[in-house]
Amino acid sequence: MTVQLDRPTRKRGRGRLALIAVLAVLAVGGVTGVRWWQEHSTDPAVAGDRLRSFPAVDRTGLNETQLRVLDVTKQEFGRQPAGTTYSEGVKEPWCADFVSWVMRESGRALDNPNSGSWRIPGVATLEAYYRQQQRFENPGYRPHIGDVVMYAEGSVFNQHTNIVIDADVDSITTIGGNEFGKISIHRIKPAEVSGGLVGYGRL
Repeated sequence: MTVQLDRPTRKRGRGRLALIAVLAVLAVGGVTGVRWWQEHSTDPAVAGDRLRSFPAVDRTGLNETQLRVLDVTKQEFGRQPAGTTYSEGVKEPWCADFVSWVMRESGRALDNPNSGSWRIPGVATLEAYYRQQQRFENPGYRPHIGDVVMYAEGSVFNQHTNIVIDADVDSITTIGGNEFGKISIHRIKPAEVSGGLVGYGRL
């Protein structure tokens, strides 16, 4: 049996289809725009090389938390939301907020030694937390995926922090918030900024 729709119903159906089509185009355009920015952004590297796309990382032998760190950071690099996403709405330099948020989402929440919150908004407090947890390592340490890097005020990054997402014998790849006001990825040789490194927080 064939059902004959009346004209208003058919018009509403066509209107819904048009709306869905417009929303689909906007969604594709948004993703394409982020990818275009990542590939064509002219912001220079702070140090070493700046990667325009999330690197392919060998996941062999990584534990569940390390895998989660990679998944979460890759997702956020693709989204590029505002820094207030990570700072509970507070407008402030958000590199440590980004680290705190990623760690919480990865099942390794931090514990602010001053407030007890999961969010640690400053690099000095981040260092104090890792020292208190006996998870702080000096600049000569060879970091692993998921470890947190902390930089001194006099470094090329200034007082800053980001997360290791890949490492080899003499270089590390990091992802950090509030780098050019965005989430950025750098590949650096720690030995070349060793005077500017505070140390590492072990995952």
